Amino acid sequence: MALPFDLVWATTWEHDANEWIGWRIGLPREHDFPVIEFDDQFTIRPDGTYVKTWTVVQYAAGRPFAWVDDQIEDVDRDYVARHHSGPALLHRVDPRKGLQHHDFAALSDWASRIGND
Repeated sequence: MALPFDLVWATTWEHDANEWIGWRIGLPREHDFPVIEFDDQFTIRPDGTYVKTWTVVQYAAGRPFAWVDDQIEDVDRDYVARHHSGPALLHRVDPRKGLQHHDFAALSDWASRIGND
């Protein structure tokens, strides 16, 4: 919550993330964060990108964004570089460990760099 980001869920849990996940990871219970809806678009993409990538880029609409996920690959970074006009950080986390101190440090560092551009 201390980072300079507007938090948005980009999870297959969609709106259920506010009820079932947020408070378990320390987010305030009284706040429902916005949700990117994927509209059952969980099909394999012909270009090999992760099923969320296209929708996340569309939601960002050229705005700077940092996306944290455990399934981000180079093909997703390439897609974002080609189809998103603003700054973007695609940060992969280890699904067995979740967000660690070094992940928050990477997000903070990125935010401070784009804030100075």
